[in-house]
Amino acid sequence: MNWTLGNNWYLLLLLLLPLLGIIMVAYLKWKNQRKSIFAEARFQEELFEKKSGFSKVMPILYLLATLFLVLSIVDLLSGSEEVKSKQKMNNVIFLLDVSNSMNAQDVEPNRLDEAKNIIINTMGKMKNDKVGIVVFAGEARSIMPLTTDFQTVETYLGGVETSIVKIQGTDYLRAMQTVVDKFKNIPKGARQVVLLSDGEDNEGNEKPAAKLAAKEGISVVTVGIGSEEGAPIPEYVFGQLMGYKTDMNGQTVISKRENLALKNIADQTTGSYVDGNNLENATTQTIDGLRKSASSSESMVKSNNAIHYYQYFLGVSIFLFMLIFLLNPKRDFNI
Repeated sequence: MNWTLGNNWYLLLLLLLPLLGIIMVAYLKWKNQRKSIFAEARFQEELFEKKSGFSKVMPILYLLATLFLVLSIVDLLSGSEEVKSKQKMNNVIFLLDVSNSMNAQDVEPNRLDEAKNIIINTMGKMKNDKVGIVVFAGEARSIMPLTTDFQTVETYLGGVETSIVKIQGTDYLRAMQTVVDKFKNIPKGARQVVLLSDGEDNEGNEKPAAKLAAKEGISVVTVGIGSEEGAPIPEYVFGQLMGYKTDMNGQTVISKRENLALKNIADQTTGSYVDGNNLENATTQTIDGLRKSASSSESMVKSNNAIHYYQYFLGVSIFLFMLIFLLNPKRDFNI
Protein backbone atom coordinates (compact mmCIF):
# COMPACT_ATOMS: atom_id res chain seq x y z
CA MET A 1 0.00 0.00 0.00
CA ASN A 2 1.11 3.55 -0.62
CA TRP A 3 0.87 6.22 2.01
CA THR A 4 -1.80 8.79 1.23
CA LEU A 5 -2.99 12.05 2.69
CA GLY A 6 -6.55 11.12 1.79
CA ASN A 7 -8.85 14.08 1.19
CA ASN A 8 -6.59 16.85 -0.09
CA TRP A 9 -9.18 19.46 0.86
CA TYR A 10 -7.89 19.14 4.40
CA LEU A 11 -4.63 20.68 3.18
CA LEU A 12 -6.46 24.01 3.22
CA LEU A 13 -5.70 23.92 6.95
CA LEU A 14 -2.16 24.89 5.93
CA LEU A 15 -3.55 28.37 5.34
CA LEU A 16 -3.38 28.68 9.12
CA LEU A 17 0.40 29.11 8.81
CA PRO A 18 0.44 32.44 6.94
CA LEU A 19 -2.44 33.55 9.16
CA LEU A 20 -0.39 32.72 12.25
CA GLY A 21 2.60 34.54 10.73
CA ILE A 22 0.49 37.66 10.13
CA ILE A 23 -0.78 37.53 13.72
CA MET A 24 2.79 37.25 15.03
CA VAL A 25 4.03 40.19 12.97
CA ALA A 26 1.04 42.29 13.99
CA TYR A 27 1.63 41.41 17.64
CA LEU A 28 5.32 42.39 17.53
CA LYS A 29 4.46 45.65 15.80
CA TRP A 30 1.80 46.43 18.40
CA LYS A 31 4.17 45.52 21.24
CA ASN A 32 6.90 47.87 19.94
CA GLN A 33 4.36 50.63 19.54
CA ARG A 34 3.26 50.20 23.15
CA LYS A 35 6.89 50.36 24.30
CA SER A 36 7.42 53.60 22.36
CA ILE A 37 4.35 55.11 23.96
CA PHE A 38 5.49 54.06 27.44
CA ALA A 39 9.08 55.35 27.17
CA GLU A 40 11.60 56.80 24.77
CA ALA A 41 14.02 54.42 23.05
CA ARG A 42 17.02 55.47 25.21
CA PHE A 43 15.20 54.40 28.38
CA GLN A 44 13.73 51.13 27.09
CA GLU A 45 16.90 49.08 27.65
CA GLU A 46 16.80 49.90 31.35
CA LEU A 47 13.04 49.55 31.74
CA PHE A 48 12.43 46.39 29.79
CA GLU A 49 14.05 42.99 30.16
CA LYS A 50 16.55 42.20 27.41
CA LYS A 51 15.39 39.56 24.92
CA SER A 52 17.17 36.23 24.93
CA GLY A 53 18.67 34.77 21.76
CA PHE A 54 16.09 31.98 21.88
CA SER A 55 13.23 34.44 21.56
CA LYS A 56 14.39 35.25 18.03
CA VAL A 57 13.76 31.69 16.80
CA MET A 58 10.51 31.21 18.69
CA PRO A 59 8.30 32.45 15.79
CA ILE A 60 9.89 29.84 13.52
CA LEU A 61 9.31 27.13 16.12
CA TYR A 62 5.68 28.21 16.49
CA LEU A 63 5.18 27.93 12.71
CA LEU A 64 6.92 24.55 12.49
CA ALA A 65 4.93 23.17 15.43
CA THR A 66 1.70 24.34 13.81
CA LEU A 67 2.74 22.88 10.44
CA PHE A 68 3.28 19.40 11.90
CA LEU A 69 0.04 19.68 13.87
CA VAL A 70 -1.89 20.42 10.66
CA LEU A 71 -0.20 17.50 8.84
CA SER A 72 -1.18 15.14 11.66
CA ILE A 73 -4.80 16.32 11.42
CA VAL A 74 -4.82 15.89 7.63
CA ASP A 75 -3.49 12.34 7.81
CA LEU A 76 -5.80 11.40 10.70
CA LEU A 77 -8.91 12.59 8.81
CA SER A 78 -7.98 10.82 5.58
CA GLY A 79 -9.73 7.66 6.85
CA SER A 80 -9.07 5.36 3.91
CA GLU A 81 -7.12 5.03 0.72
CA GLU A 82 -8.12 3.97 -2.77
CA VAL A 83 -6.27 0.94 -4.05
CA LYS A 84 -6.32 -0.42 -7.59
CA SER A 85 -7.15 -4.10 -7.66
CA LYS A 86 -7.52 -6.43 -10.60
CA GLN A 87 -10.28 -8.98 -10.18
CA LYS A 88 -12.71 -11.05 -12.21
CA MET A 89 -16.13 -9.46 -12.00
CA ASN A 90 -19.36 -10.31 -13.77
CA ASN A 91 -21.76 -7.71 -15.13
CA VAL A 92 -24.75 -9.90 -15.90
CA ILE A 93 -28.15 -9.07 -17.31
CA PHE A 94 -30.69 -11.86 -17.03
CA LEU A 95 -32.76 -11.66 -20.22
CA LEU A 96 -36.04 -13.36 -19.35
CA ASP A 97 -38.59 -14.53 -21.92
CA VAL A 98 -42.10 -13.68 -20.67
CA SER A 99 -44.07 -14.68 -23.75
CA ASN A 100 -47.27 -16.65 -23.07
CA SER A 101 -45.62 -19.93 -24.07
CA MET A 102 -43.51 -19.64 -20.87
CA ASN A 103 -46.70 -20.55 -18.95
CA ALA A 104 -46.55 -24.08 -20.39
CA GLN A 105 -46.32 -26.70 -17.66
CA ASP A 106 -44.08 -29.32 -19.22
CA VAL A 107 -41.57 -28.24 -16.55
CA GLU A 108 -42.80 -28.04 -12.96
CA PRO A 109 -44.42 -25.76 -11.95
CA ASN A 110 -44.10 -24.01 -15.34
CA ARG A 111 -41.37 -22.71 -17.64
CA LEU A 112 -41.42 -19.14 -16.28
CA ASP A 113 -41.12 -20.20 -12.64
CA GLU A 114 -38.33 -22.59 -13.56
CA ALA A 115 -36.49 -19.69 -15.26
CA LYS A 116 -36.96 -17.46 -12.21
CA ASN A 117 -35.68 -20.20 -9.90
CA ILE A 118 -32.58 -20.62 -12.07
CA ILE A 119 -31.92 -16.87 -11.82
CA ILE A 120 -32.33 -16.87 -8.03
CA ASN A 121 -30.10 -19.92 -7.55
CA THR A 122 -27.47 -18.49 -9.91
CA MET A 123 -27.36 -15.21 -7.99
CA GLY A 124 -26.89 -17.23 -4.81
CA LYS A 125 -23.56 -18.48 -6.18
CA MET A 126 -22.33 -15.11 -7.45
CA LYS A 127 -19.96 -12.87 -5.49
CA ASN A 128 -18.99 -9.22 -5.99
CA ASP A 129 -21.00 -9.16 -9.21
CA LYS A 130 -23.62 -6.84 -10.64
CA VAL A 131 -26.87 -8.17 -12.04
CA GLY A 132 -29.87 -6.68 -13.83
CA ILE A 133 -33.09 -7.97 -15.38
CA VAL A 134 -34.64 -7.32 -18.79
CA VAL A 135 -37.92 -9.02 -19.70
CA PHE A 136 -39.08 -9.48 -23.26
CA ALA A 137 -41.70 -10.96 -25.54
CA GLY A 138 -42.77 -8.94 -28.60
CA GLU A 139 -41.17 -5.94 -26.89
CA ALA A 140 -38.58 -5.59 -24.15
CA ARG A 141 -38.02 -3.46 -21.07
CA SER A 142 -35.67 -3.30 -18.14
CA ILE A 143 -37.17 -3.92 -14.71
CA MET A 144 -33.90 -3.79 -12.76
CA PRO A 145 -30.68 -1.91 -13.59
CA LEU A 146 -27.28 -3.40 -12.81
CA THR A 147 -26.95 -3.66 -9.05
CA THR A 148 -25.23 -5.63 -6.30
CA ASP A 149 -28.45 -5.71 -4.25
CA PHE A 150 -29.46 -9.30 -5.02
CA GLN A 151 -32.25 -9.23 -2.43
CA THR A 152 -34.03 -6.43 -4.28
CA VAL A 153 -33.53 -8.24 -7.59
CA GLU A 154 -35.15 -11.35 -6.15
CA THR A 155 -38.08 -9.28 -4.84
CA TYR A 156 -38.73 -7.72 -8.25
CA LEU A 157 -38.32 -11.09 -9.93
CA GLY A 158 -41.06 -12.59 -7.76
CA GLY A 159 -43.65 -10.29 -9.33
CA VAL A 160 -42.77 -11.08 -12.94
CA GLU A 161 -45.60 -12.68 -14.95
CA THR A 162 -46.22 -13.08 -18.67
CA SER A 163 -48.70 -10.20 -18.50
CA ILE A 164 -45.89 -7.78 -17.65
CA VAL A 165 -45.31 -7.24 -21.39
CA LYS A 166 -48.35 -6.22 -23.43
CA ILE A 167 -47.07 -7.13 -26.91
CA GLN A 168 -46.65 -10.87 -27.20
CA GLY A 169 -44.26 -12.78 -29.43
CA THR A 170 -40.54 -13.52 -29.10
CA ASP A 171 -38.39 -10.69 -30.46
CA TYR A 172 -34.75 -11.51 -29.68
CA LEU A 173 -33.44 -8.49 -31.58
CA ARG A 174 -35.48 -5.96 -29.64
CA ALA A 175 -34.49 -7.73 -26.42
CA MET A 176 -30.80 -7.48 -27.31
CA GLN A 177 -31.14 -3.81 -28.26
CA THR A 178 -32.51 -3.12 -24.78
CA VAL A 179 -29.62 -5.05 -23.23
CA VAL A 180 -27.08 -3.05 -25.25
CA ASP A 181 -28.61 0.17 -23.94
CA LYS A 182 -28.31 -1.07 -20.34
CA PHE A 183 -24.64 -1.95 -20.92
CA LYS A 184 -23.66 1.46 -22.33
CA ASN A 185 -21.47 2.30 -19.31
CA ILE A 186 -19.86 -1.15 -19.13
CA PRO A 187 -16.71 -1.77 -21.22
CA LYS A 188 -16.94 -4.29 -24.04
CA GLY A 189 -15.71 -7.71 -23.00
CA ALA A 190 -17.13 -7.25 -19.50
CA ARG A 191 -20.75 -7.66 -20.64
CA GLN A 192 -22.59 -10.91 -20.02
CA VAL A 193 -26.16 -12.05 -20.63
CA VAL A 194 -28.06 -15.08 -19.42
CA LEU A 195 -30.94 -15.59 -21.87
CA LEU A 196 -33.71 -17.80 -20.45
CA SER A 197 -36.33 -18.88 -22.96
CA ASP A 198 -38.17 -21.81 -24.50
CA GLY A 199 -36.49 -20.89 -27.76
CA GLU A 200 -39.61 -20.22 -29.82
CA ASP A 201 -38.58 -17.56 -32.34
CA ASN A 202 -41.74 -15.96 -33.66
CA GLU A 203 -39.88 -13.12 -35.39
CA GLY A 204 -37.06 -15.18 -36.88
CA ASN A 205 -34.41 -12.64 -35.92
CA GLU A 206 -32.06 -14.53 -33.63
CA LYS A 207 -29.22 -14.06 -36.18
CA PRO A 208 -29.25 -10.25 -36.15
CA ALA A 209 -29.64 -10.41 -32.36
CA ALA A 210 -26.54 -12.61 -32.09
CA LYS A 211 -24.65 -10.37 -34.51
CA LEU A 212 -25.49 -7.30 -32.44
CA ALA A 213 -24.39 -9.03 -29.23
CA ALA A 214 -21.07 -10.08 -30.78
CA LYS A 215 -20.48 -6.56 -32.11
CA GLU A 216 -21.09 -5.07 -28.66
CA GLY A 217 -18.78 -7.53 -26.89
CA ILE A 218 -21.59 -9.35 -25.12
CA SER A 219 -21.19 -13.01 -24.19
CA VAL A 220 -24.51 -14.86 -24.00
CA VAL A 221 -25.25 -17.97 -21.96
CA THR A 222 -28.55 -19.34 -23.27
CA VAL A 223 -30.82 -21.50 -21.10
CA GLY A 224 -33.45 -23.55 -22.91
CA ILE A 225 -36.53 -24.43 -20.84
CA GLY A 226 -39.28 -26.83 -21.91
CA SER A 227 -39.61 -30.34 -23.22
CA GLU A 228 -39.19 -31.68 -26.75
CA GLU A 229 -42.72 -33.12 -26.58
CA GLY A 230 -44.14 -29.77 -25.57
CA ALA A 231 -47.29 -28.79 -23.69
CA PRO A 232 -50.40 -26.67 -24.24
CA ILE A 233 -50.27 -22.97 -23.38
CA PRO A 234 -52.62 -22.02 -20.52
CA GLU A 235 -54.66 -18.84 -20.89
CA TYR A 236 -55.46 -16.91 -17.75
CA VAL A 237 -57.89 -14.09 -17.02
CA PHE A 238 -57.33 -12.31 -13.70
CA GLY A 239 -55.27 -15.28 -12.55
CA GLN A 240 -57.97 -17.84 -13.39
CA LEU A 241 -57.31 -20.60 -15.92
CA MET A 242 -59.79 -20.12 -18.78
CA GLY A 243 -58.50 -22.86 -21.08
CA TYR A 244 -55.64 -23.43 -23.49
CA LYS A 245 -54.49 -21.52 -26.53
CA THR A 246 -55.94 -22.78 -29.84
CA ASP A 247 -55.09 -22.12 -33.47
CA MET A 248 -57.40 -20.81 -36.21
CA ASN A 249 -58.85 -24.29 -36.63
CA GLY A 250 -59.71 -24.60 -32.97
CA GLN A 251 -56.93 -27.09 -32.30
CA THR A 252 -54.95 -26.81 -29.06
CA VAL A 253 -51.52 -25.29 -29.68
CA ILE A 254 -48.62 -27.37 -28.40
CA SER A 255 -45.55 -25.31 -27.48
CA LYS A 256 -42.22 -27.12 -27.72
CA ARG A 257 -38.73 -26.05 -26.72
CA GLU A 258 -36.73 -24.93 -29.76
CA ASN A 259 -33.01 -25.26 -29.14
CA LEU A 260 -31.66 -24.12 -32.51
CA ALA A 261 -32.04 -20.37 -32.03
CA LEU A 262 -30.65 -20.49 -28.51
CA LYS A 263 -27.63 -22.54 -29.55
CA ASN A 264 -26.92 -20.23 -32.49
CA ILE A 265 -26.93 -17.17 -30.23
CA ALA A 266 -24.60 -18.86 -27.74
CA ASP A 267 -22.19 -20.06 -30.45
CA GLN A 268 -21.90 -16.67 -32.14
CA THR A 269 -21.20 -14.81 -28.89
CA THR A 270 -18.58 -17.14 -27.35
CA GLY A 271 -21.18 -18.24 -24.82
CA SER A 272 -22.65 -21.64 -24.02
CA TYR A 273 -25.99 -23.41 -24.16
CA VAL A 274 -27.55 -24.86 -20.99
CA ASP A 275 -30.41 -27.33 -20.63
CA GLY A 276 -32.68 -25.59 -18.14
CA ASN A 277 -35.06 -28.44 -17.29
CA ASN A 278 -33.06 -29.56 -14.26
CA LEU A 279 -32.73 -26.74 -11.74
CA GLU A 280 -29.54 -27.88 -10.03
CA ASN A 281 -27.66 -28.77 -13.21
CA ALA A 282 -28.87 -25.63 -14.98
CA THR A 283 -27.61 -23.44 -12.13
CA THR A 284 -24.20 -25.11 -12.07
CA GLN A 285 -23.77 -24.90 -15.85
CA THR A 286 -24.91 -21.27 -15.93
CA ILE A 287 -22.33 -20.31 -13.29
CA ASP A 288 -19.64 -22.22 -15.21
CA GLY A 289 -20.59 -20.39 -18.40
CA LEU A 290 -20.36 -17.02 -16.68
CA ARG A 291 -17.01 -17.78 -15.10
CA LYS A 292 -15.61 -18.95 -18.41
CA SER A 293 -16.37 -15.65 -20.09
CA ALA A 294 -15.71 -13.35 -17.10
CA SER A 295 -13.06 -10.72 -17.80
CA SER A 296 -10.49 -9.32 -15.41
CA SER A 297 -11.11 -5.65 -14.76
CA GLU A 298 -9.07 -3.14 -12.81
CA SER A 299 -11.14 -1.20 -10.32
CA MET A 300 -10.58 1.28 -7.51
CA VAL A 301 -11.37 -0.17 -4.11
CA LYS A 302 -11.46 1.86 -0.90
CA SER A 303 -9.44 0.35 1.91
CA ASN A 304 -9.70 1.25 5.57
CA ASN A 305 -6.23 -0.16 6.14
CA ALA A 306 -4.32 2.81 4.78
CA ILE A 307 -0.85 3.40 6.28
CA HIS A 308 -0.98 6.58 8.38
CA TYR A 309 1.82 8.59 9.97
CA TYR A 310 -0.20 11.17 11.86
CA GLN A 311 1.28 9.97 15.16
CA TYR A 312 4.78 10.98 14.01
CA PHE A 313 3.64 14.41 12.87
CA LEU A 314 1.78 14.88 16.14
CA GLY A 315 4.84 13.78 18.11
CA VAL A 316 7.07 16.35 16.38
CA SER A 317 4.44 19.05 16.94
CA ILE A 318 4.18 18.26 20.67
CA PHE A 319 7.98 18.18 20.96
CA LEU A 320 8.32 21.65 19.40
CA PHE A 321 5.60 23.13 21.61
CA MET A 322 7.30 21.60 24.68
CA LEU A 323 10.64 23.02 23.51
CA ILE A 324 9.09 26.49 23.29
CA PHE A 325 7.63 26.14 26.77
CA LEU A 326 10.75 24.75 28.47
CA LEU A 327 13.37 26.97 26.84
CA ASN A 328 11.41 30.18 27.09
CA PRO A 329 13.04 31.95 30.06
CA LYS A 330 9.77 33.64 30.99
CA ARG A 331 7.87 30.34 30.98
CA ASP A 332 5.17 31.82 28.75
CA PHE A 333 4.47 32.08 25.06
CA ASN A 334 5.42 35.74 24.53
CA ILE A 335 7.66 36.36 21.54
